[in-house]
Amino acid sequence: MRKLLIFIILVSILTVPVSAMEFTAPAVPDGGKEVMPEQYETFGEGLWYIIRTALGALQPSFRTACGVCLSLIAVTILITVVKGLSDSQTQVIRFVGAIMIGCLLLQQTDTFFHMGREVITQISNYGKLLLPVMAASLAAQGGVSSAAGIYGGTLLFDTVLTSAVTGLLIPLVYVYIALSIANAAFDNEALKELKTFVKWISSWVLKIILYVFTGYISITGVVSGTADASAIKAAKIAISSFVPMVGSIISDASESILVSAGLMKNAAGIYGLLSVAAVAIGPFLKIGIQYVLLKATAAVSGVIGGKEETELVKDFSVAMGYLLAMTGAVCIMLLISIVCFMKGVA
Repeated sequence: MRKLLIFIILVSILTVPVSAMEFTAPAVPDGGKEVMPEQYETFGEGLWYIIRTALGALQPSFRTACGVCLSLIAVTILITVVKGLSDSQTQVIRFVGAIMIGCLLLQQTDTFFHMGREVITQISNYGKLLLPVMAASLAAQGGVSSAAGIYGGTLLFDTVLTSAVTGLLIPLVYVYIALSIANAAFDNEALKELKTFVKWISSWVLKIILYVFTGYISITGVVSGTADASAIKAAKIAISSFVPMVGSIISDASESILVSAGLMKNAAGIYGLLSVAAVAIGPFLKIGIQYVLLKATAAVSGVIGGKEETELVKDFSVAMGYLLAMTGAVCIMLLISIVCFMKGVA
């Protein structure tokens, strides 16, 4: 009779409905859907598909960038020839040359900056959807302190960095370009010093935010990871010691649950890493090609052209370099956070 009663109680417990948490990574933003693989066996395979697809779509942008750079070289040669033929109108020729180079590059530069701003916004918005999923899955694995620390810090620094880039750094780069054109046209020492100062401010604002974020993530990962690992270990010991007869079984079962939560978290993390790469890699490569070609054009202009024209092309390449840095900084911040979530508790 006693065994029958125990059997009925166990069957009643098993009939209680059970619910499970579902961790699903958000869909890829529109900017990355074209290069995101539908199926992939490993992270490396998916990443290689994204890189290969993005490289295959670069030909039109590369052709356009080459055309602009050839036009710049032609303008530089023309200005050099006119300067050699004229003895008294050097200032006018310099002014006209700066305006011609500025007109050739301004429209394309503005297009790239709009592209960079859009990518930064998409990555930031995607992070706000993905990070809660990663934080919930890490908390389910036992990393409550780690999840709260990484999520809160990443959200704070992402907001600060995105606001700084769109509201301060990109306008400062436009100011830098305007000062560069004015300096090339008038060769004024005050304009040159102001241009250097704007360049310094833009560089250090970006560096300081990334330095502080990296330090915060490092400290948070060590402290909260150790605390979570100690708490999980103490909970397992308590369950095994204080629950009579079945304590060790429950402890082993909880270990299986934590492993399952970790698998779901890592799956969402891998998908998130590939999604960020899919959104950023195309624009990043386009901006990078423009940056490299402008560097090469400046080198050629330095051989065949004047100092002012060469300096102006270099300044435009510096502007492209800053856009690369800003786009890469937002991507790297989110990628570091995803990897920290995937690492889990120590």
